[in-house]
Amino acid sequence: MYVIYDQEKQQHPIKVWLQEQDRLEEGCLQQATNLSNLPFIHKWVALMPDTHMGKGMPIGGVIAADGVVIPNAVGVDIGCGMAYIQTNIEAALLKNTNTASGSLLQVLIGDILRNIPVGFAHHKQRQASAVIDEAMANKEHYAFAAKLLPEIEDGYYQTGTLGGGNHFIELQEDENGLTGIMLHSGSRHLGHQICRFFHEEAQKNNKKWFAAVPAEYQLAFLPVDSKAGQAYIDWMQLALAFAKENRDHMMDAITGLLDKWTNRLLGCRPEYSNYINCHHNYADLEHHYGKNVWVHRKGAIRARKGDIGIIPGAMGSYSYLVEGKGNAESFHSCSHGAGRLMSRTKAKGTFAVEAVMNDLKSCGVVLGKNNKSDVAEESRFAYKDIDAVIENELDLITPVKKLRTLGVVKG
Repeated sequence: MYVIYDQEKQQHPIKVWLQEQDRLEEGCLQQATNLSNLPFIHKWVALMPDTHMGKGMPIGGVIAADGVVIPNAVGVDIGCGMAYIQTNIEAALLKNTNTASGSLLQVLIGDILRNIPVGFAHHKQRQASAVIDEAMANKEHYAFAAKLLPEIEDGYYQTGTLGGGNHFIELQEDENGLTGIMLHSGSRHLGHQICRFFHEEAQKNNKKWFAAVPAEYQLAFLPVDSKAGQAYIDWMQLALAFAKENRDHMMDAITGLLDKWTNRLLGCRPEYSNYINCHHNYADLEHHYGKNVWVHRKGAIRARKGDIGIIPGAMGSYSYLVEGKGNAESFHSCSHGAGRLMSRTKAKGTFAVEAVMNDLKSCGVVLGKNNKSDVAEESRFAYKDIDAVIENELDLITPVKKLRTLGVVKG
């Protein structure tokens, strides 16, 4: 970790969990510098080793804000996060059990793709959702953003859906040769619309208040003691609960499919253990350095002492389960993944579809994807090396388990 603190340009330091300063892209540094000049920043800005340029605030960025929330410092996919569950099924059985439709691994990946909507798709029938049920029964609680109320009911059709981009479902193999299930998804369209609405609300209010935060920063804020600020917190917490439930529903569907196929082809049912479900796009009220502050983690997970988290790599590489060390300097945070080396547009222009498909094949990875024309966006070479990312944050976390991709479903 190193510190950037040019007192002529910054009000607060920037702490960067990288070994070499030239690894920090210019746009990311500029966004972090903008953050460091916000009047309500508590102590410093923290950048995790997977950091890269985002909208307003870098992905892999962590700030503690005194008395305000910043919609763009949470992001458009509120509650985006990871889930993982361990099984006792040997990965070799998935790879080596043959069926008329290919290996058991191929059959599972195909069945997951057929049963869980991906990309822009959603369920055609309403799904059970305790979170949406409760929100529908208490609509008056969300009346400040009446324009968003229809989005709540739409959540019935989005529960248990993956989305696109870097969202994924993976079957993985651990160091003991056992199968794990990992998935990455968030609050879908609901979270996107919440961020968009409240960022615009913050922009209007900041202009009216003659706020000192320049509009070009894209970091418009809402005081938590204002009606708009409290409304954002309420809507954000709804999106967080929905995102967690969304991952729960998908995990239930995937384990149901694994139960079906292992019972049919192997004559057994898996045992499941060590379920983890954690967010990496959110803000929460926490106590740090003598003050209650709103910690914004945008592409970062909480890593208090003993917290178990998930840090995925790119498809075809490795992922990690980690245990937090409770490092105060990072506001008890760590990275949320490998982090992009290049934009989606640059990746598509750099890597041919056929080359990416051949790379996955050479790694023994089964891909489930309806439209492969944009697969280069998620090439493992468009991301940082996950092992290097982990190496840069060993003062924040202890690796617990390393997992290799067997099969992946993408939007």
